[in-house]
Amino acid sequence: MGLCIQDKKSDHNTPPHLLETRQGLFQQYICSVVIPAHFEVPENALPEVVDAEEAKRQLAVTTAVQWVNESMTEQLWGLIPFNQAEVDSRLRIFFENKVQEDKERRELERSPEEPVLVPSPLMPQPPPPPAPKKKGQKQGRRDTLVEKPVLPAEPPEPILHGSMAIGAVSLAVIKASAHLTSTPLYMSITSLKHGQQPITGKMSHLGCLNTNYDTIEQPLLLIQGVCSSLGLELGTNLHLAINCAAHELMDYSKGKYEVMVGAHKNMAEMMELYVDLINKYPFIIALIDPFRKEDSEQWDSIYTALASRCYIIAGAASRSISKVLEHRNTSTPKSHGLIISHTNQTTMSDLVEISHLLDSQKQLAIFGSTEAESSDDSLVDLAVGLGARFIKLGGLSRGERVTKYNRLLTIEEELIQSGTWGFSEEHNFSSFQEDAEKTLESTAMMAEETLGPLESIFPTEV
Repeated sequence: MGLCIQDKKSDHNTPPHLLETRQGLFQQYICSVVIPAHFEVPENALPEVVDAEEAKRQLAVTTAVQWVNESMTEQLWGLIPFNQAEVDSRLRIFFENKVQEDKERRELERSPEEPVLVPSPLMPQPPPPPAPKKKGQKQGRRDTLVEKPVLPAEPPEPILHGSMAIGAVSLAVIKASAHLTSTPLYMSITSLKHGQQPITGKMSHLGCLNTNYDTIEQPLLLIQGVCSSLGLELGTNLHLAINCAAHELMDYSKGKYEVMVGAHKNMAEMMELYVDLINKYPFIIALIDPFRKEDSEQWDSIYTALASRCYIIAGAASRSISKVLEHRNTSTPKSHGLIISHTNQTTMSDLVEISHLLDSQKQLAIFGSTEAESSDDSLVDLAVGLGARFIKLGGLSRGERVTKYNRLLTIEEELIQSGTWGFSEEHNFSSFQEDAEKTLESTAMMAEETLGPLESIFPTEV
């Protein structure tokens, strides 16, 4: 972390001096802070007063930098920036020792013959005698008022040279903590004020908060608390979809899913886990990739158990668009819909065709971004233009994500202004795929009779 000390008057900063934080044998510059000096000179001050104050200011800045680069670093060595209370406690002890050192130094510098001036308490002056009353003058209220003397100005509070280093380092520590956890500084300060344990973690490359938790339900409870503070009602104003990413949880050495570090569950236990979550938290409206695509029996089981209460969505578990169009089969694995990504050889016509195919099977098309995404926002136009029910963009972080959210808001404004804004349908989790499967065979037969996939979308004559 860095320290940059700035005089409140001046327009220039002293060169930044590093307060080292070590990771192994390396030094890392994390952040910098600016703190004003406490010296203020009146506008009408004499030149010699201005010069004297400037010399004091330079001494204060030099002393503060010396503290930071030397003895203060030793006092804070080994502390993590997340423990603000411990850091501030050590800073207070450090400052108290400096105050005591300054007091002892002054006593040694004082001459033995020099008297110690002890300020005496201010004694109020006796009121002046009343003026003699003129003949014929009536006594009024003003004659009874006694004018109080003006108290002299209190001497300025002594400030130890270098003390600004204490406030600067304390601020630098909480800024470093906020930076390392990708948390806004004001949130870290709020947590410090209310005694809340800050959420320590970092953002993944997908824009997700990586944080430790003790139970699977803890993140959901955290989201509930945040929404409650914001006045949002889960299940009404906001719904949740969980990207289970089961293919990333499988521990092949044990043949089980590792849902938490050291906590493994077999197929049946995973089913119980999902059912229990939906029972406790009905605001969860979708489970994405609850099992691997190889676990077809489990897909059938979870669809049977939960299809009437939440969407079961296949993302990584689904086949590529080209394979789906080749086999004309969207029911493997059994789900409410597929996540579609515009990648590789997929053409616009392929996207139009697969959206028609999903519509014919009464399934949902969810457009999603890939890990190797760019800042191009065409994905949002594809999702809106093809009538997708949902779009999966990931966490609201990084320019690649933010530009897509901004494009989504822009389209919403355009549709409202043009009067073509639609309406939000209620989430219907009925097992509509049962009816779709009855027409699957007839649809496949019709597809075989066509001349090609594009002819089922575009007319042969213009």
